[in-house]
Amino acid sequence: MPQLVSRTLDVGGHEVRVHTSVGASTSPVYLLVHGIGMSHRSLARLQRALQPYGTVHCVDLPGFGGTPTPSDAMSIADGAALLGRVLDALDVPAAVLVGHSMGGQLVVELAAQRPALVTHLVLIGPVTDPDRAGHLTQARDLFRDSLREPASGNVLTFADYLRCGPRWYLTELEPMLAYRTDERLAVVAAPTLVIRGTGDPVARHAWCARLADVAPGGSLVEVPGHRHLVQFTAADSTARAVAAFCRRDLALEP
Repeated sequence: MPQLVSRTLDVGGHEVRVHTSVGASTSPVYLLVHGIGMSHRSLARLQRALQPYGTVHCVDLPGFGGTPTPSDAMSIADGAALLGRVLDALDVPAAVLVGHSMGGQLVVELAAQRPALVTHLVLIGPVTDPDRAGHLTQARDLFRDSLREPASGNVLTFADYLRCGPRWYLTELEPMLAYRTDERLAVVAAPTLVIRGTGDPVARHAWCARLADVAPGGSLVEVPGHRHLVQFTAADSTARAVAAFCRRDLALEP
């Protein structure tokens, strides 16, 4: 199995931890971005499943996964700019950006800010549907999701939430709920794949279909029998969908 190398980067005064694996091929390069309250651990299975297809970087964003918590709130735009600087520090000229949940907002925003850095976008269980952006609605949807996620997924999620802490989680919740993923996605240039589990109560079918419709070269893949943690519970299927999407798009280029 390819070795996983972890390093800590100081990016604009913020600490970002990057976990890198190089598989059988060094191209393309994937950057995996976790959701609110989570860490790279929620994407570790997907990282392993993507290793045969290229180099994979998976991050722990500031305040998550045990990294120091910033003193001030970080907007989606700020977080996206930071990810761009991470790619610069890694000497990656362009990558496939893969974001889960709130991570999807960050990669969409980065694609809008710096389109040359992004070859493809992949949004897994993307948020936030503006029709369901209330605090209570989001809490209810997450609770419903947890009732049918496997115990291993819930243990990982709740452990990461505890590590993050309620203050930083609630601080970052506000920009997440306010961000219009659909509106920003409409201005990006990168072909976009949306992936959801068919039972996901957070990223519902109508919302994900809307994102696929507004995205350039947008496609929607739904994985039967899985929910919001589809990248964890169906890592192999998710990785195959991502790799196939990238290969298909490259094959269409002149």
